[in-house]
Amino acid sequence: MDFHDDELKTFEAEGAVPLPAASSQGHVEHDGARIWYASYGSGIPVILLHGGLGHSGNWGCQISALVDSGYHVVVIDSRGHGRSTRDSRPYTYELMATDVVAVMDRLHLEKASFVGWSDGACIALILASKVPDRVTGVFFFGCNMDPGGTKEFVSTPVVNRCFARHAKDYAELSATPDAFQAFVEAVSLMMGTEPNYTVTDLEAIRVPVTIVQSEHDEFIKLEHAQYLADSIPGANFLILPDVSHFAPLQRPKLFNNAVLGFLEDINQH
Repeated sequence: MDFHDDELKTFEAEGAVPLPAASSQGHVEHDGARIWYASYGSGIPVILLHGGLGHSGNWGCQISALVDSGYHVVVIDSRGHGRSTRDSRPYTYELMATDVVAVMDRLHLEKASFVGWSDGACIALILASKVPDRVTGVFFFGCNMDPGGTKEFVSTPVVNRCFARHAKDYAELSATPDAFQAFVEAVSLMMGTEPNYTVTDLEAIRVPVTIVQSEHDEFIKLEHAQYLADSIPGANFLILPDVSHFAPLQRPKLFNNAVLGFLEDINQH
């Protein structure tokens, strides 16, 4: 899938590439929420975790590439995002990590590799920390593990186009379609105060991790990504050229090749 949407004009107008037909999909009732998931293909399990304010449909450019390479792909709408619901409690990354385990249990997945994008990367690394026996490895793209890792927010045309698409998708998919503003405020509160991983927490992680940073990331400091890679034992560090925080949508082939290389490497060991 070799196309470019660097300015996200196609994404804003049409959304991501539609998801393929799922092998199975449904909801898991877990801890006050109904968590939506879908499963594709067969082989080694790979779970894709989307970013904050988004949903699993944002992985439309990735699923077929992974299935065609022999992987069993699972996507999950995070609590309160997309087709998943939430209760009245504040969002926390650790709570959303427990939702992922609930989906894994439903699908009888003992272990999986994780590809996390932004908030999804944070959830994946929390899983690596809390339940390492369920995690084969983490492809950690475009995320921070403490509030000091983020840049001061700057509104750009690309960011605004992504936000506009998120608003449209929320209205279309959510069980509370008129609550987008409250949703944004609740997720933003979490983003501004979590996670709070210390270097000691990072040094205790024992699963294979690749920290992936885009050359033009709008939200994450380059030095923070490097710090994560330096602090997690054995972690690799990869910079994706010519793209920003939205690389999976902007240049799918570039992003997919990086993911496939990571999966091939960790599954050989």
